[in-house]
Amino acid sequence: MKRFSQRSPHRTLSEINVTPLLDLAFVLLIIFMITTPLLEKSIDMSIPTSDTASQSIDPQKVHTIEIDKAGHTFFEKERVDLPELERRLKILKASDRDTAVLLRGDQVVKLQDMVTVIDSVQKAGITRFGIVTQPAH
Repeated sequence: MKRFSQRSPHRTLSEINVTPLLDLAFVLLIIFMITTPLLEKSIDMSIPTSDTASQSIDPQKVHTIEIDKAGHTFFEKERVDLPELERRLKILKASDRDTAVLLRGDQVVKLQDMVTVIDSVQKAGITRFGIVTQPAH
C-alpha cells in the first residue's frame, strides 16, 4: 500500500521571502555610498589662516568708489572716468601699500559696470577691497 504524505507539492506560500529584497537594498545602499561623494561640486582645499585678519583697517586709508543709477563712476565723491580712476588708484597704491577701497553701487547698476570698476581696482594692485551692502529689512 502506498503511503500519502500530508504535504502537497503545490502548496502556496503564505510568507514572502525577504532575503532578495534585503540583498537589493544593501546593493543600492553601497552604490549610493560610493556615488554621493563624487556628486559634490566643491573643491577640496585647506583654507589658510591669518593673524592679521582680525586687525581693522585705518579709516584714513579707506577710499570709496561709487556707481550711480546712470552708471557714472565717482571717486571720493568726484566724478571720474575709468582711466582716471585707475590712474588715481595706482598713485594711492604707490604711496601706501595698505590702501583699501570700498565699492558702493546702486541696486539697479549693471553688473558689467561693477565688474569694470573691480577690474580697475585689480589692475591698480589694490588687494584690500570690499563691496558696501546694507542688511535686508
